[in-house]
Amino acid sequence: MDGERLDVFVAEQVEQLSRSVVKSLINEGKILVNQERQKPSYRVREGDDVNVEIPKPQVLDLQPRNIPLEIIYQDADLAVINKPKGLVVHPAHGNWDYTLVNALLYHIKDLSGINGQIRPGIVHRLDKDTSGVMVVAKNDTAHRSLAVQIKEHSIKREYIALVHGTIKENLGTIDAPIGRSKNDRKKMAVIADGRPAV
Repeated sequence: MDGERLDVFVAEQVEQLSRSVVKSLINEGKILVNQERQKPSYRVREGDDVNVEIPKPQVLDLQPRNIPLEIIYQDADLAVINKPKGLVVHPAHGNWDYTLVNALLYHIKDLSGINGQIRPGIVHRLDKDTSGVMVVAKNDTAHRSLAVQIKEHSIKREYIALVHGTIKENLGTIDAPIGRSKNDRKKMAVIADGRPAV
């Protein structure tokens, strides 16, 4: 705990709140440290008094939608789906009823409730314009287990990328840190202070 970021600390302690929700609550002044507002990057110290005002659950009327969904694998605990390009993962302002969540509510009846009504079963996400495989939790136990595996990087992920130019080798490895592009926040790029990526 000592030295851990405030947003990370609260998200670990209050399981029903995602880290993005925690950041919003910190910025709104609903999470205080020693009765004072702090930034999400504040480092929690031993003896700090962290007060969290948990918001009342939103009442939403998310509707199941018969949106085509390729389910690659499914068992009692999880489903693996192929998210198509152009489909938003969860509802947000401007798009409440044509999302992956709406499709999941139609095709898969039982989903984990840990991320609340707006993100049932969602353990991780892909950007709207990114296609790819996603794992969806069908119960809270599976959700917690998957979240830990993602956090600890024990799930192996492989990506296929399109590259321009002439490649000299038939096979190779790119080992470079990636993070949000400084030129386009919607894209990832190799940056010096990015997260390690191989």
